[in-house]
Amino acid sequence: MKNQLDENGCDCESICNLSRRNALKLTTGIILGIAAGISTNLRAEEENEARPAVGDCLADADAEGRPVALNINDLVIGGKPIVAYPFNPKTGVLKDGSRLNKVLLLRVATESISEEIIKNSADGVLAYSGVCTHKGCDITSYNTKDNAIVCFCHFSKFQPTSGGEVLSGPAPRNLPMLPIKLDNQHLVVAGEFLSKPGATN
Repeated sequence: MKNQLDENGCDCESICNLSRRNALKLTTGIILGIAAGISTNLRAEEENEARPAVGDCLADADAEGRPVALNINDLVIGGKPIVAYPFNPKTGVLKDGSRLNKVLLLRVATESISEEIIKNSADGVLAYSGVCTHKGCDITSYNTKDNAIVCFCHFSKFQPTSGGEVLSGPAPRNLPMLPIKLDNQHLVVAGEFLSKPGATN
């Protein structure tokens, strides 16, 4: 049986079927787009909390906007440390979803670093966890006179040129070191933390 034509000679049933198909395609496209967006957001959230990975760049924790890789010239020997977070240079995701990803960067004279430690540094730049191993307080200070990273919560002191060794205070273990390297003068993660960051339970 032939489809009924309207007064203008249009095939109404075909038009309805075509409209339904277009609506179905549009709805499917919207659902797939939403699903892809949710999936992308979930991946970004997971990466945001992921630990530093080899190849991640390091960005100033206080900087605003899209993460920018720190350059070795951003640090001076004996100068103020920089608190940083790792980020994936491919996705641009800053891994600041966990405090345990906080990194304290400082630069010292290369001749002051022990041979065992220098292989995990980048031309005098050392990277340590920015979280004290005692009670998990933030660490942001370096005393050049004493060559000590200082936690002002309970005054634990760590020696950066000897692998974050505890110099004094209640901290029960060394400050975890993060191996780094240079890539076109940018500071890049070269390995996992050498020990677990955060307070000892």
